[in-house]
Amino acid sequence: MQTRRHPLVTTTLGISRELVSFHFGDAHAAREKVYVQASLHADETPAMLTAWALKKRLATLEAEWRVRGEIVLVPVANPIGLSQHVLGQFVGRFETNSGHNFNRGFPMPSAAAMIDRAGTQLSRDDAAHNARLLRAVLCDMLDETTAKNEFESLRLTLLRLASAADIVLDLHCSLEATMHLYTSPASWPALELLARYIGANGVLLATDSGGQSFDEVHALLWNQLRALMGEGLPLAAPNIAATLEHRGQRDVDYDSAQHDADAIVDFLIARGVIEGDARDLPPLAQAATPLAGSEQLTAPVSGIVVYRAKIGAALKAGDAVFDIVDPLTDEVVTVTTKNDGVFYMRRAIRFVIAGAPMGRVTDEKAFRTGVLIGA
Repeated sequence: MQTRRHPLVTTTLGISRELVSFHFGDAHAAREKVYVQASLHADETPAMLTAWALKKRLATLEAEWRVRGEIVLVPVANPIGLSQHVLGQFVGRFETNSGHNFNRGFPMPSAAAMIDRAGTQLSRDDAAHNARLLRAVLCDMLDETTAKNEFESLRLTLLRLASAADIVLDLHCSLEATMHLYTSPASWPALELLARYIGANGVLLATDSGGQSFDEVHALLWNQLRALMGEGLPLAAPNIAATLEHRGQRDVDYDSAQHDADAIVDFLIARGVIEGDARDLPPLAQAATPLAGSEQLTAPVSGIVVYRAKIGAALKAGDAVFDIVDPLTDEVVTVTTKNDGVFYMRRAIRFVIAGAPMGRVTDEKAFRTGVLIGA
């Protein structure tokens, strides 16, 4: 295992931070390259514990000479967010200086600029060559980019670490949630194995959710490259990228972290990145559904929230999901779902204002358009 330290741009006097990455296997191996990071939203601690458990397993596997590809692991992807505490509250989702969500608007180079730069080096019959060439172009373009401040420096460093990877896994968690993941239709066939091993109780598919999240910009870039290159310039298999949501923020325990880390290892064994025998493949807990079919439940009034549906419950249209109680008027408003699907995440607070987003329920029918993920 190699440990590498990546200093971030210093924004103010007296403060300096760094990103730490751990590298397993052979960077020059012919097998797939894998990039895993955790807790880009710094207050999503279950992901960080899973990454720690994964680091220990990978160290053991490497000592046994079983890592055949290269695996890069960043267990603490957001040292900036870890330091943000306001009046005793941990603020890890947004950078407090700018208000930017740490996992929105990642600035990837454009597909058109990459193709222009590759130019006549692109092959008309060698898809693997074109993939290698464009990865090298991407790495060069990111290396030439200059970050103006610490926030930009963090994002740029993460992109540089992941840009050479065939598989990108971004580990997160929700507020209160069942295990679920977000990925693209192009990545889903490869990632079904991971969903089975990890026991995902929801799989949400979108090619472009509109948020430019970390995992999505990697997969989306290769879709755009393929579309611009057309049939005349072949391109090897697209990037495999996903966001894994490791349940809720309070689900921090050794058993869950070890289970999830072992599932990632089983997935990498199945991909040939790690040598060995993966355990028997479990059944798929839930079929993949479009993110555009996910119903966003909102609070119609303000009051005390009493959830009536459990996280992970399979609901039918018309089922009660939560009540809002007005302790002044005694009015109780019940919110029901319009979907037949899984209640996969909900807010952790128990007093809400009118219009607040409260939770989501999957469905196999897409009906939403525009930006599909929240701030």
